[in-house]
Amino acid sequence: MTLFSILMLFAAGFLASAVNAIAGGGTFLTFGAMTLIGIPPIVANATSSVTQFPGYVTSALAYYTEIRKDLREALKLGAISVVGGLAGALTLLALSNPTFQQIVPWLLIGATALFAAGPWLRPRSLSPDHPMGAIGLFAQFVTSIYGGFFGAGLGIMTLAVLGIAKGGDYHRLNAMKNFIAVLIAAVAIVVFVGGGVIAWLPAAIMIPAGALGGYAGVWMAKRVPQWVVRALVIAVGLLLSWYYFTK
Repeated sequence: MTLFSILMLFAAGFLASAVNAIAGGGTFLTFGAMTLIGIPPIVANATSSVTQFPGYVTSALAYYTEIRKDLREALKLGAISVVGGLAGALTLLALSNPTFQQIVPWLLIGATALFAAGPWLRPRSLSPDHPMGAIGLFAQFVTSIYGGFFGAGLGIMTLAVLGIAKGGDYHRLNAMKNFIAVLIAAVAIVVFVGGGVIAWLPAAIMIPAGALGGYAGVWMAKRVPQWVVRALVIAVGLLLSWYYFTK
């Protein structure tokens, strides 16, 4: 691995955690950096899950009190999400790199559109908190399959499902979203490690960079307008989509 590749991966890990702390969308950066230095797309996708997992855990721990208030429903949604995440991860491993590479541009353009629509999908005027019905549980199951398979935009999708199907206070929904993200990422990582599709050297470079980036993101959130960060992430998503469509 060249010095340029190491610096690119470190910068991607740092910026991914920073933008996740501000607006989300860090997967575009980690996935994009790895594919640009020649890492196969399935390996890049799987390794992105590893590099961002610590951030998911710390976010969930920060919402520990809110998660405990909804523990019964959290466990029910968690069980559904584990099954869906497992199905998505196994589906990814069943594909070849050339096949997945043909799907990637459509996944990227869809995730970019979802990220761009995020402010309108985020629950605002919420209905009272109520248990999720069968349709909501099925929607979360489908969302978790996507999360195990690819993951970019998963937080926005999950928050939208919870806001529509469950309702309630935004921070309690966000806590539930973070708890679900940890479980989906964890089961996907177990599958990817077992399948031998993790690039450990890039992961070792990006994980400490991500730790620094997460801290810096809090500082940046107070000084950089969120729309600037969102515009940067959308631009990266569009560029990656164009790259894969032309490739």
